[in-house]
Amino acid sequence: MKRKIVSAIKKPIEIFLKTEASSGIVLAICALIAMALANSAWAPQYFNLLMFKIAGLNIQQWINDALMAIFFFVIGMEIKKELIVGELRSPQQAALPIAAALGGMIFPALIYHFFNQQAPDAHGWGIPMATDIAFALGVLTLFGKKVPLSLKIFLLAIAIVDDLGAILVIAFFYTSKINGQGLGIAALMIGLMVLIKEMGIKSYLAYIIIGSIAWFGILLSGVHATIAGVVIGLITPLTYQVNKDSNKTYSPLEELVKYLHPWVSYGIMPIFALANAGINMTGTDISLLIQNPIHQGVALGLVFGKPVGIILFSALAVAFGFAKLTSGLKWKHVIATGFLAGIGFTMALFISSLALIPEQEIYSKTGIVLGSLVSAILGSIFLAASLYKSDSSFATKQSNK
Repeated sequence: MKRKIVSAIKKPIEIFLKTEASSGIVLAICALIAMALANSAWAPQYFNLLMFKIAGLNIQQWINDALMAIFFFVIGMEIKKELIVGELRSPQQAALPIAAALGGMIFPALIYHFFNQQAPDAHGWGIPMATDIAFALGVLTLFGKKVPLSLKIFLLAIAIVDDLGAILVIAFFYTSKINGQGLGIAALMIGLMVLIKEMGIKSYLAYIIIGSIAWFGILLSGVHATIAGVVIGLITPLTYQVNKDSNKTYSPLEELVKYLHPWVSYGIMPIFALANAGINMTGTDISLLIQNPIHQGVALGLVFGKPVGIILFSALAVAFGFAKLTSGLKWKHVIATGFLAGIGFTMALFISSLALIPEQEIYSKTGIVLGSLVSAILGSIFLAASLYKSDSSFATKQSNK
């Protein structure tokens, strides 16, 4: 019976992790294509296409404000699931990844601020805060089944708390002037959505229509439109009773995540990478670029801020009794996770587009790429060392027998 319960819990997690990991490869390919296009003879066509307007928004805005709202909708549902039935469902379980994630957000922001204390450069402190779970899990897949599930779950939990932190940062620090009318429309629609949910209305079409109007209201309000996706994701019901005369239930949240997750991973995120990862390096002096404080703040925030914050806050949480290492998770795994968490891409690029003006983004984007690449290499080295030590220890015990 116990094995069946464990299997029922592990299977959806493993499917989720597998999808994220393989999508990281697609994401990397699209990022490379964007870089190639931005530095090719087709660069003018590439950038002109992104600026082409449809219904008042250019194509890049449609991708960043509309398509990414679906991405944030899935994140909202994943956060809710983790809070109710996942790794964050109890204070004891949640303490370690929350502490680690907080350290992993605070230290990169502090490092960035150290290099960029004057406006407008200082506004980019949120860029190196979040982990790209697709790329990080993609690195883990290189080590196959040697990687313990506890490490993957720890990394996933940190990334989800990271995403929640990034969402709050976007809502409170990267929001333009508030339009009360737009906010009122969004609040009314979200309230209506809660009402029809309580009434037991199960029509997806009704939620799509109301949710789209709520998104439009948020877009008008000055709050970034993707926040609508998060809010709707958080109010999506985890379970519904099929009918009053039956104890059978189904989960709209599980159904939507299962349906949308592949579309987001293999469709929306790669399209976002194609639209945002292109950096025109023509005529750029690399030495001056590397010396730029924005580039240094982002790159060093990811490479050093992430691991130092995660390891230090994890150690403090355990030392003061707020948290403990879960079964199968070792300190060497925490160290490797700290470096892997420095792989920031999707959310980092997204915040970069909100925080900085276009002329500054060459520094932030190159910092994101360099910092993520170095973090992936260092994370792989520490992970390989931890797995190698485990294998050596096992081999020694076997030979002693």
